[in-house]
Parts: sequence; C-alpha cells; structure tokens
Amino acid sequence: MKINNRRSSTGGRRMPTAVALSAVLALTATACGDSGTSGDTGNEGSGTGEIVFWDNNGGVRTDIWKKIITDFEKANPDIKVKYVGIPSTDYQSKVDTAIQGGGLPDVGGVGAAMLAGFAAQDALEPLDDRFGKSSLNGKLNENMLTSMKAAGGGDEKLYSVPTSANNGVLYYRTDLFDKAGLDEPVTWDKFYEAAEKLTNTGKNEFGYTIRGGAGSIAQALDAMYGQSGITSFWDSSGEKTTVNDPKNVEALEKYAALYKKVTPAADLNNDFTKMVAQWDSGTIGMLNHNLGSYQDHVKALGVDKFRGIPQPTGPGDKRVQVSNPVDGLSVFKSSENKEAAWKFIEFAVSHESNSKWNESAGAIPSHTEAAKDAWISKAEPTKLAAEALNDGSTTIVQLPYYLPDWNAVSKADNEPNFQKVLNGDMSAKEFLDTLAGQLNEAQTEWNSRNG
Repeated sequence: MKINNRRSSTGGRRMPTAVALSAVLALTATACGDSGTSGDTGNEGSGTGEIVFWDNNGGVRTDIWKKIITDFEKANPDIKVKYVGIPSTDYQSKVDTAIQGGGLPDVGGVGAAMLAGFAAQDALEPLDDRFGKSSLNGKLNENMLTSMKAAGGGDEKLYSVPTSANNGVLYYRTDLFDKAGLDEPVTWDKFYEAAEKLTNTGKNEFGYTIRGGAGSIAQALDAMYGQSGITSFWDSSGEKTTVNDPKNVEALEKYAALYKKVTPAADLNNDFTKMVAQWDSGTIGMLNHNLGSYQDHVKALGVDKFRGIPQPTGPGDKRVQVSNPVDGLSVFKSSENKEAAWKFIEFAVSHESNSKWNESAGAIPSHTEAAKDAWISKAEPTKLAAEALNDGSTTIVQLPYYLPDWNAVSKADNEPNFQKVLNGDMSAKEFLDTLAGQLNEAQTEWNSRNG
C-alpha cells in the first residue's frame, strides 16, 4: 500500500470550539465512569475493580463487545467492565461534552477521525510505553499504527491502539449484471456504463445509490480522487489542498450528475443505514459502502446475488482511494484505574479477541495473526480489500484527520452544500472551492503552530 500524506509532524495542538453548556449539563446528569474532565491526570489504580467502557458504535457492535467482555472477565475475575453503547452518530459529541463537564469513561473506542480533537483537549493517555512493554508490540499492522500516530495531533504519540481498518467497497448485484450482460465494474468507465444501463425509473430500478445524507463527503472524495488519479491531499507546498484541482472538479461534476438520473430521489437525505437498507431490499445495481455492511447484504441477499470488490481503477488502471479511518481503543487520561483499562485493551486487541471482533464486523484485523485466520478467506470483500491494501496496487490519499477542525469541515460545514450540488443549486467548483478555503485555512494555522 502506498501512502501519501504531507504535513508537519511536531509541536502543539489547537483547542476545538467549546461545547454548549446545555449539552454539558445534559450528559453530566447521565454520565457513567469517573468525574474527570480535560487535563485531569487520573491514577494508575489497583488494576482491579470496575472500569467503564464506551463503545463508539453501540447497537451495531454491542453483541460482539459483550462476548469479548465476558471472555475478559473470565480471564480477569478481579476486574468488571461496565459496557455503555453509544451510537456512532452521537459518540463525538458525547465525549466532547464529557471532556468539558466530567463523566469520561476509563476506556473507549476512538477512531482516527476523532483522535486529533480528543487529543487536542488533553483527554487521552499516551500509550507508547504501555504498548512497548505489552504482548501486542510487534504484533499489529504497522500501517494502522502509523495512521493512528499521524492522526493523533502532531507529536507522533500513540493515543489509540488500532483494532481494525474498514475500507471502502463497491458492492454490486451479480444477478442484475449477469441479466444485463454487463462486465464487472472494475473501472470507473464500466461503473458509469453499468449505472446507466441498469436504470429503468419507470420500474423503480436504479443503477446506483448515492450517499447524500450524513457521511456524504468522504464518499464523494473517494469518487473524486479515484477518477482524477491525484495521489496527495496537499500540493507540494503542504499548504494548499488538491480537493479543488480541476481534475477533481470534473470528477465531482460527473459523479454528482448521477443523482436522480440513475439513483433514487431519496438518496438526497440517506445516511449509510438508509442507503444500505434500500440497496438490500430493492433493485439497485451498485452501492458504495465499507466492509461493515457485508453481513447485512449476506442476510438480505445471500452470497450468490452480490459481490464486494475494491474501488474501481482510474487513469492508467491505477486504483486511488482516500483513507478510511482506522478504529481503535484509548485510555482516557482522567481514568482512576488506568492499569485495568490497559489490561482490557491488551485483551481486546489480542489475536483471539481481535479476530472475533473483526469477523463480526467484516473488517480488516489490526493483529497480524488474526489477519491470517481462516474466516478472512471466506469473507470475500474483506479478503480482496486486504489484498488491495497490501499488494501495492492501491494508493491511499491520507485525509487530514490530524486537523482538529477536520470533522466539522467534512461534515456539518459542508454536507448541506453537497446536497445543493446534487440538487443543482451549487456548482461542483463552488462547493470544492469553499471546502478548499476552509481546509487551507486550517492547514495554515496547523503549520504555524507545528512548524
């Protein structure tokens, strides 16, 4: 896997916007865990007793986490883990609120996309020393470790131990493709051809479902860079983003033009859950999502009616993808029992537990031995994604997760604008110029503080 990521690598951090007082009070009233806030140093603790774990994808991954917790408590009878499942859409705001008002857990899920913001508020415990002395040292995927360190905010410390990578996948209905006599959509040209030929709006049949609701920006960026073939998020100066490069503008114009032409009108507001459910229950040819929805498709369609393949190749048959956040586990600095919290992480990312969790999620394991387990070869999308990442055929454009403003810029600030692009109320160029202006400002400030 080739990684392209230009940025400064040392220095301090910028504090995110303060959380609203009403939100602080709302969470403080119901929070579990200690009463720590940003900057609290916590304690090592006895390594026994109860710890609180916040799952950053509650509901979706609750069952598998409860199994791992049961296994952990059997192996460590003097430690009890209180599980709190929080939906992924609410997780960042819950943690931000607890950082300001108290009630942080001992340990929690922290993926690369959220890492810089939490670390900037001094809420996370550096884990380098613990990791270096643990049974995990030398056993985890180096690319995932590098991504986590890069995303942490500039000091290259390990604030989250990687558990998995959840790469983007193009799912397509093999039954519909066979019936239409279409080739597998392994290139962007074949993708567009299939999207058009599989569409019959009179019969409510569509070639593609496009993500217009929450999470739309990352998918749009993937389509842009995949088609343009641009391999770095920043230009050679490290100050200006390439998102509004003319090649990317052209690519987004073509991609956004699919809306309502070969996609359902409901796509404008669809997040991943609605989009996946629509694809599983309808007659839609293709869907872009990640490995996490594979089991949903199997339950809905069986294994014979669809495939999940790496993203299409673009110019020169090269595959370019933007980075999907690596997920991981962190110890919160305010924990009063860091020793027990670390024991839980070490157990959860061990070979057996990491394999169980990723098999359930359909994701790529961080533990190198888990990545060789038999289930990988049976879950074709995971196998193909892992191969594409490791065989040198894919170039990854690293998104700037290290910018504390990244989540706000790539979600709340611009998702409504992307909907305007889909509706024809804003040009692709205006949208990308706006996005680029915000990113360039954030990068310049970052570089000035970390130069």
